[in-house]
Amino acid sequence: MARRGLLLILSSPSGAGKSTLARRLMEWDPTIRFSVSTTTRLPRPGEEDGREYYFRSREAFEDMVKTGEMLEHAEVFGNFYGSPKGPVETAMQQGRDTLFDIDWQGGQQIRNSALGRDVVSIFILPPSIAELESRLRSRAQDTDEVIAGRMAKSRDEISHWAEYDYVIVNTDLDKAFAELTTILQAERLRRDRQPDLSDFVRSLNREFETR
Repeated sequence: MARRGLLLILSSPSGAGKSTLARRLMEWDPTIRFSVSTTTRLPRPGEEDGREYYFRSREAFEDMVKTGEMLEHAEVFGNFYGSPKGPVETAMQQGRDTLFDIDWQGGQQIRNSALGRDVVSIFILPPSIAELESRLRSRAQDTDEVIAGRMAKSRDEISHWAEYDYVIVNTDLDKAFAELTTILQAERLRRDRQPDLSDFVRSLNREFETR
């Protein structure tokens, strides 16, 4: 039976494991579509339009917002970022799920959009703040100043945990991933996400009549 695709939102403070879980989820089910954001910033060396981002001028981006083509958008360090609605709607009609790796503000905008009833939102928490900082430092990618900035932002991000449908505490990555796939499988089986279910039940009733 066909089903309507859903919008899976993953949010977390930096270092809690969101990106790793998102990558493993897409390896687990390659039919899941990752939402490629649109941005007004210039491409970096090696980046391709439509792969890392859809690169658009500021004017084109603002036009997309005005015409309702963005599910969510925000300005970050002087550049706009947003999630275009068209590819998401196409995936939904094909029964494919779309994965969003976004913060609580973007998630809130999508939940309040016309597609809000198809959203499943999950917040990833670290087991402790000390562990969160340890994971950030183990990356060996950021300066102490950048790490301090990420830690300061984490408190605000964590304060929005109660706005999400589900919360996973990422104490162990394998356990957190198992919980994530369990949530997705259950949400896919919801009655209101299976539009052909009524016809199927009617066909069962017809079988009773012909016995």
